[in-house]
Amino acid sequence: MKKITTMLMVLALSLGILTGCSSPGDSKDSKKIGLIVSTLNNPFFVDLKAGAEAKAKELGYELVVLDSQNDPAKEVSNMEDISTKGVSLVLLNPVDSDAAAATVQIANNASIPVVTLDRAANGGKVETHIASDNVAGGKMAGQYIVEQLGGEGNIVELEGIAGSSAARDRGEGFAKGIEGSNLKAVAKQTADFDRTKGLSVMENILQGNKDIKAVFAQNDEMALGAQKALADAGMTDVIIVGFDATDDAVKAVEEGTMAATVAQQPKLIGSLGVETAIKVIDGQQVEEFIPVELQLIAKK
Repeated sequence: MKKITTMLMVLALSLGILTGCSSPGDSKDSKKIGLIVSTLNNPFFVDLKAGAEAKAKELGYELVVLDSQNDPAKEVSNMEDISTKGVSLVLLNPVDSDAAAATVQIANNASIPVVTLDRAANGGKVETHIASDNVAGGKMAGQYIVEQLGGEGNIVELEGIAGSSAARDRGEGFAKGIEGSNLKAVAKQTADFDRTKGLSVMENILQGNKDIKAVFAQNDEMALGAQKALADAGMTDVIIVGFDATDDAVKAVEEGTMAATVAQQPKLIGSLGVETAIKVIDGQQVEEFIPVELQLIAKK
């Protein structure tokens, strides 16, 4: 009886060890990569996801995708969920850079490496960050508006989600781009990277400011919302510059309803994310920041 009891104890300990070995953090041999996206209600991030999925399929990896729906709490829940799915690495596109620190820490605690895409995380251990140079893009937009207006006039800036690195960096770059000019910002308000909010915020701004020469929106969705508000008010000569070069925005530039958009390459960001993830999984060294080239698309 004593011998049987001892054997059962050994078996139980063995099972415990095996269970420990199959914990989420020990999944380097897994052919799964996680992707947590801030929102799939935005064409930019839909393209980012598509680029990641195409590259994962090409390289023989399964991509597990979760949508945070622009909610930092949902993002945390997504990371907790994805940490149990046997992924070797998580690609994270944060909702909010500050709040993302808690999200990254969950992966750190589970020994799952993290690579951030488009927006950085202001905390936790991240292997690398892959994004456009948002400061350079904001500066590009600012310089374009200065040139178009001859350095004078009232302008409006629509900001993205407060706390996100993209909003902060694009705003910083735009300030540098208009520095030294006589442009006057009569309004600078948040519209959360959202088209509907861009429309309503712009409508509110127009109630107190009719003398506006240009609008810089920190993404195309807000720019398109602002464009509709301005068109409804009969102000079709206002210069509108967006950021992302989504299909709708490029079409608007071609039709002349928007003046310009700063072109990112979301599919390339997603694709590079997967390529870099596999390098990290394989133990290769990667740079702290991997930049993706930008360009200005303007009406002829």
